[in-house]
Formats: sequence, structure tokens, C-alpha cells
Amino acid sequence: MPAGAGQGDCKVRGLLAFLLMVPMLALASGAELHLDKAPDRANDMGALQNGAKVFVNYCLNCHGASYMRYNRLKDLGLTDEQIKNNLMFTADKVGELMKISMQPDDAKAWFGVAPPDLTVIARARASESGSGADWLYTYLRSFYRDDARPSGWNNIVFENVGMPHVLWELQGEQVMGEDHRLKLAKPGKLTSEEYDALVADLVAYLKYMGEPISEFRKNLGVAVLIALAVLFVFSYALKREYWKDIH
Repeated sequence: MPAGAGQGDCKVRGLLAFLLMVPMLALASGAELHLDKAPDRANDMGALQNGAKVFVNYCLNCHGASYMRYNRLKDLGLTDEQIKNNLMFTADKVGELMKISMQPDDAKAWFGVAPPDLTVIARARASESGSGADWLYTYLRSFYRDDARPSGWNNIVFENVGMPHVLWELQGEQVMGEDHRLKLAKPGKLTSEEYDALVADLVAYLKYMGEPISEFRKNLGVAVLIALAVLFVFSYALKREYWKDIH
């Protein structure tokens, strides 16, 4: 084989290896997403009830929860009457699913994309950067004014998001500063601490909605481990009784 041909093959292999490495290098050089830790309110019934109220009033207009029934809210300490009077606006029976009347085609025309169903959004958004609850907690507090966007809003967690900031009256209007940090330009109805608490309640409910029996599952797991430990003690004692004559 001519020497020139061998050198040409080496160059081709080197180029192919470089092209294969480009996506990995781009991924490694990407900025790491920083997520704030969401408060754990899984056992706070008051917070979960408030989160359900915020969800129904602000989220259930465009986003559905098609795999969640209204009567599951009784797990949060609410009665059928309380659910009907305070949390049901598009359904007649507490056994119905939490659906919306907006059609996907209309949603796509208005927002560019149909808003996702939120039943399991807290589980779907989990990543190596943090839990789904952490992502939602940071996302809902990271909207800022951006006149270049059709909705007038953008988000540092979800760049060029199609969703407008539906909670802007509560939080106020944030802007992106020259130091690339968010600054509150116009206060809302709530203070920063009150808004963070409201978002924490909403995220707690979204997390509950993704797995309503999560806490029961954890408690059941602990009970099973305790039962197995007790069974082990009795099994070991029985084993010693059976084998005492041999040893």
C-alpha cells in the first residue's frame, strides 16, 4: 500500500473520531442547571389543601390532570361537600377526572404547543440536577419579563417557554439584570416569602398528585421491615432450639 494512502486513512479516522466526540464535548461544556431545594410538605395537610386550591384556580384552566379524580382529595382531609363547593368548576361528580374543556388544537394555536397534562409532572421532571419537585419549585419562581417572547415572559429554567407567568399578579414582575440575575422590578400582591410558601404548597400538591399513596407506601415499607426483623428473631431462636442437641 502506498504511504500516502495510509496517511489518508489515518486522517479520515481521526476526523470521524473528532466528529463523534463533538456531542459529548458540547454536553460536558454545557452550564449545569441549578435547582433550589423544594420544601418537604408531604405530611402537611394544610399545605396540600392550599396547593390543591392554587392548582384548581391557576393551573386547571389550561393544564389537565386526566389521571387524577376529584375524590382523591378526600385523602387530604376534605369532604365531598368541600370539594364540590370550592374545587370543582368543570365537573359535576366528585368521582370524575380532573379534565379541562380546552381542545388540544386550540391550545396549540394559542400557545404554540398544547400544555402538558400535570398528573405526573413532578415525576417526569426529575433529573440528575434534582427531583421533579425541585425543578417545579425553581421554575415557578424564575419567570421574568421578556418583550421578545410572544407571551411577554421567559424563564431561566425553561428558556423560551411558551407558558405565560400565570402567577405574576401574586409574585410581581421580575426582570433580568445586567449581571444575569433576576430582580423584582414590580412587587406583586404577596411578599417574596409569601410567594415562595405558596409555590411550595402548589409543588407539594403536584408531587402528591403524581403518587397519592407515596406516604402510605413508605410507611408500609417500614412496617414490613420491622415485621421481618421480628420474624428473624423468632426464626433464629427456633433454629437454635432445633440444633442445640447437635451442637
